[in-house]
Amino acid sequence: MKPFLDTNVLVYSVLSDDPRRERAEAALLAGGVVSVQVMNEFANVARRKLAWEWPAVEAALDLVERQCRPVRPLSLATHRTAIGLSRDHGLSIYDGLIVAAALEAGCDRLLTEDLQAGRSFGALVVTNPFA
Repeated sequence: MKPFLDTNVLVYSVLSDDPRRERAEAALLAGGVVSVQVMNEFANVARRKLAWEWPAVEAALDLVERQCRPVRPLSLATHRTAIGLSRDHGLSIYDGLIVAAALEAGCDRLLTEDLQAGRSFGALVVTNPFA
């Protein structure tokens, strides 16, 4: 099963001066699962923090979409699952949405540095690819 990729994996994959780039780029090129939320968060970081122009943002998103098909939608069911996960596990709503989308996709790993490595949500295990 392909892992679910959190936004930080996508962001690090494009940072030329970041030591995490190689691992992030390898994870992206190996293919994984992302949600529309991850793509939106990446676009926000690329525009606001990296100061990319829209054509560069769109080109990067096209690459992500090709590597991570199909992109998972955000639905009312995803939202409701995320609310429960956030409430029960002390997650932010945004982390809850990531976990919910990963669970809905049937992923067994969530690649992120934002949650505690080794933490599990059912069959989904959080893995820090940069540790």
